[in-house]
Amino acid sequence: MRIGILGGTFNPIHYGHLLVAAQVREKFDLEKVIFVPSASPPHKNHPDIAPPRDRYQMTVLATQSNTFFSVSDLELQRPGKSYSVETVKELLNIYGKDTRLYFITGTDAILEIFTWKAKEELLKLCQFVVATRPGFHTAKIDKAIARQIYLLKIPNLDISSTDIRSRIKEGRTIKYLLPEKVEEYIYKHGLYKL
Repeated sequence: MRIGILGGTFNPIHYGHLLVAAQVREKFDLEKVIFVPSASPPHKNHPDIAPPRDRYQMTVLATQSNTFFSVSDLELQRPGKSYSVETVKELLNIYGKDTRLYFITGTDAILEIFTWKAKEELLKLCQFVVATRPGFHTAKIDKAIARQIYLLKIPNLDISSTDIRSRIKEGRTIKYLLPEKVEEYIYKHGLYKL
């Protein structure tokens, strides 16, 4: 099996995440892409992170129309910080050691890989696919890491969760930045209004 893993805070999930997952799935002929919302991201301590179950539910709503997408709550079930290496090991136990995992991430995250837990082991367990993102330069990627990853140029969709949260706080529209069902969920549950 060839499976993509797209982990993240998804605070909230938006069309940029979905486009990256769809492009990587097609390019690498993956059987599916599993979205894995983190419960407690080790590199993010923002006060405006929505509760894990809300972020999980928004991810389910955003992905339900694509039969190649699924959502896992593995990291929500584990106590403590959410580490990618633990998630990858768990997915290999579920799908079998012969499964080829493609860890999908952005340029911003790969630039921080030296701060990740067990990065060397993680790089051996799965293939990294790095989606290029506006404002982040691939030339800054460490040469040793660059030899072990695929860089994939994604159409320029300059959408960020940070901007969406700011728009909500300021009372501006978020329409067309994320799926309508996610937008409805955010307003129904009063997320990001602080």
